[in-house]
Amino acid sequence: MKERDEELGRRAKALFDESVDGLDAASLSHLNRGRQAALAELSRRRQQWVRWMPAAGATVAVLIAILVLAPQQQAPEVPIAVADMEILLGEDDIDMLEELEFYSWIDIAEQDDDVG
Repeated sequence: MKERDEELGRRAKALFDESVDGLDAASLSHLNRGRQAALAELSRRRQQWVRWMPAAGATVAVLIAILVLAPQQQAPEVPIAVADMEILLGEDDIDMLEELEFYSWIDIAEQDDDVG
């Protein structure tokens, strides 16, 4: 398989070289000017990219510093009533939901006992 690939590459190169050798001077000059223009454009774009690279690096450094040094915010504390409701709703026992008013009365009574 490797030998076939190498043979195909040699034949393709030979055909390409033969086609290039057959070009007249005007065509070769035109191709060379196009190649030089493409290389000049590539160089210009590379210079623009290199010009902005320090600014981009500084921006990334500042963003990382802000993320690392910024105080971490704590999650808001969940009120007890919401936590109790989640417990009640998480249970499979529907009877508990039917007696929700009773459980609320017990909670109020316990709070009154704590105060008095």
